Amino acid sequence: MTSFVPRQAFLNVWSALFALIIVSLGLTVPAHAQVTAFKQAVAEAASGDIEIAEFYRTRSYDPIWTGRAGRDAQRRRAFLSALENAGDHALPVRRYDPTEIRAALRAANTPRARGQLEVDLSRKFLQYARDIQTGILVPSRVDEGIVRVVPRVNRLTLLRTLASRSPNGVFRALTPKTPEYNRLMAEKLRFERLLGRGGWGPDVAARKLEPGDSGNLVVILRNRLIAMGYMRRSATQTYDAAIQQAVQQFQLAHGLTPDGVAGQATIQQLNVGVENRLQSVIVAMERERWLNRDRGDRHVLVNLTDFTAKIVDNGRVTFSTRSVVGKNQSDRRSPEFSDVMEHMVINPTWNVPRSIATEEYLPLLQRDPNAAGHMRITDVRGQLVDRASIDFTQFDTHNFPFDIKQPPSRRNALGLVKFMFPNPHNIYLHDTPAKNLFAREVRDFSHGCIRLNDPFDFAYALLARQVSNPEAFFQERLATGRETVVPLEVPIQVHLIYRTAFTQARGRTQFRRDIYGRDRRIWNALSQAGVALRAVRS
Repeated sequence: MTSFVPRQAFLNVWSALFALIIVSLGLTVPAHAQVTAFKQAVAEAASGDIEIAEFYRTRSYDPIWTGRAGRDAQRRRAFLSALENAGDHALPVRRYDPTEIRAALRAANTPRARGQLEVDLSRKFLQYARDIQTGILVPSRVDEGIVRVVPRVNRLTLLRTLASRSPNGVFRALTPKTPEYNRLMAEKLRFERLLGRGGWGPDVAARKLEPGDSGNLVVILRNRLIAMGYMRRSATQTYDAAIQQAVQQFQLAHGLTPDGVAGQATIQQLNVGVENRLQSVIVAMERERWLNRDRGDRHVLVNLTDFTAKIVDNGRVTFSTRSVVGKNQSDRRSPEFSDVMEHMVINPTWNVPRSIATEEYLPLLQRDPNAAGHMRITDVRGQLVDRASIDFTQFDTHNFPFDIKQPPSRRNALGLVKFMFPNPHNIYLHDTPAKNLFAREVRDFSHGCIRLNDPFDFAYALLARQVSNPEAFFQERLATGRETVVPLEVPIQVHLIYRTAFTQARGRTQFRRDIYGRDRRIWNALSQAGVALRAVRS
């Protein structure tokens, strides 16, 4: 059986042998032969990558990195300069080590070596660009509850942009430009310096400390609060007014009830070390890269860990209310995603999700067909069924053939208004009759949707853009008792986020508990990808 060598492969081998013979004889390889060998090497090295191969094909395999002068030299300098600062952005610096790149540039002394390096630099650039612009990780691979669609930039577009524009400008444009990202970077450096100085001192080994207490444990608490910047230097050994005020400030910055008493939850948060806080900041930077997009001049921001929902106008919070989020159970945790709010429903009907209908209501009906009498049970045609004629024990979670609905009322599980941003996760914001839950410190009680403490005021704030008297408009429709859909004339983006570290334009960086354990999983994945903590000694 005869085997045939492809013509291009034959030419490549012959070109390489020809160049080797020329060099061994001490002769100079002709310029055109060098160019041909370089371009063949680029074509071979890029052949396994569709976007890179297309990029070089359309520019006749000319270089953008390895040319001896001009724009190529500028790109090399700009790229290497950016990589020197990759650690500041908490990126996996070993993926694109500038020292290794410089060594490779020095060692590439043949056309073939330069062609292979040319493609390798493009690959490294694309990896760096993706990492710093839209994140190192794929969110859904870390946690199934992070269903955020990350705005990845087309790789071919990135290469073409780099080839046609000022290199320094291209690299500056890659970095997220949000004030939050910049403040997180500054916090990262601050915590790295704290880590370099050894942290905040000994943990507070007490179950509870309160005003009037004294002794060594109070001194340790005092010293830790001083090291954290919550109080000035003091020689007091008693839990005095200054310590109480410092504890309150700490509690406010960590989502705790600001009672000035160092109870179990407060001491637990006080004892979280610099390393862990630094990890939270780095995870927040990665999360900020995932949301590197236009969020809307006006948008709704729900931070699940902070148990708040806010309206943000041109970067400023104009409305804020407490929220209740999904319970920390596998089928109830609130997901993270962005969508667009299109309308609100006043006096809503609650269409009970099938999971709740079969897992919570069906067992009640099997014991007593008249249970949950405030709920309507309908068949596939939407007709009300006679409970007395149904043997509910014959059904299970798989074959239950009915829908359960709760008509509009003050007892309705959705309260008196819901805010809809249609999404495949069936998540929305709504009122609730269970007002007592908003007084809790940790508020994860729902089936996944977001409950609002001040839903009417939230509705007024949204309607203020389209009606002259939003309160009267809303109350008039509420008074009818009928379900009423009110479209938003200008739809508004909604972002459900999860930040255990977030900054403020003025004031201290805020930290919250990792209620679902998602940030822990993200940090582990970042660490496996090569992100490392740095201790800066200054």
